[in-house]
Amino acid sequence: MKRRIDIGILYSRSGSYPLLGEASRAGALGAIEAVNADPGRSIAFEPVERDPAGRIDAYAPLAAEILRDTPARHVVGCITSWSRKEIIPALEKQGGLLWYAAPYEGFEANDHVVYLNASPNQHLVPLVAHVAARFGRDAFLVGSNYIWGWEMNRIARDLVADAGGEVRGERYLPLGDTDVSRLIEEIRATAPAFVLNNLIGPSSYAFYAAYAALGRDDPRFRPERRPIVSCNLTESELPSIAPFGEGHLACLPFVHDGGPGPRSSFEAAAHAAVTVLADAIEAAGTDAPDAVRRVLASRPHVTALGTIRIDARTQHAALPVKIARIAGPRFEVLEESRGAVEPDPYLSHYDPAATFRPGLRLVR
Repeated sequence: MKRRIDIGILYSRSGSYPLLGEASRAGALGAIEAVNADPGRSIAFEPVERDPAGRIDAYAPLAAEILRDTPARHVVGCITSWSRKEIIPALEKQGGLLWYAAPYEGFEANDHVVYLNASPNQHLVPLVAHVAARFGRDAFLVGSNYIWGWEMNRIARDLVADAGGEVRGERYLPLGDTDVSRLIEEIRATAPAFVLNNLIGPSSYAFYAAYAALGRDDPRFRPERRPIVSCNLTESELPSIAPFGEGHLACLPFVHDGGPGPRSSFEAAAHAAVTVLADAIEAAGTDAPDAVRRVLASRPHVTALGTIRIDARTQHAALPVKIARIAGPRFEVLEESRGAVEPDPYLSHYDPAATFRPGLRLVR
């Protein structure tokens, strides 16, 4: 008889980024189903779901409700850094553990969070290195007006300077805003080598469409000459930008190969979060968060992201790094790391001289 353990699921299914929430939710629930069906597992998970509906003020109360009013001690959830930071006080008060499966801007390590997706040394640093070597070093930075956009562009300014380039413009849109005309006109006027896109949801989709129109009008802005590059675009969003995303670039830890299983990096990371949680609970013999944390780094974990490790000091995952190009309904991998890249959320080991020379292997 398997021991049943409640776990919280906290993803928005509406609001500014429903495709990402739905993909992550599907990954978490798919992994729960796999754990429960595995005869080799001694535990079975019971999901306790709450839907914040994209409202930032709903995350903390719902996380507190899960941890206070149900047996769940672990929550798999949150897409934005804003929502993650909102619920950390509830996690600290209730002694819970968040399994966070979205890429983020780094510069955080909290005992109550396990980070299962990429941080800057696993997405932004290799992406800027890739495009600087192939397209040029000058950038235009766009983002949604919240933590992800601000912090990613702050890091990007330093990276572009280290590469010997300049930032020709930096602009932000309110979450959900789809009026991108001013961004497009400034990009036309400044003609950067590449555009770093930190917009999310409908803002991002509108931007790809408008940039494609610019490329049709002015061939200098076609993706093979001046691409849009992103660290948070995923396969679940490609239909929303088709055919306007064709040829643009992304950096991510997972690319769907057309086979069974998770179909996007957000889905795969959420699936991996549940898998690692199951491994850790079985290793610890309890779902008590402190005991789970102590065994996280004791073994590698076979997950939808591949075989990964959790760093004991930062609770971040060592992950594959893939540079990919949009090709129809999926990504085509151009380069990838030689094995998992160790997490460095504070960029404490970042070396500009080593970064801006090739370090990934070519995929033929």
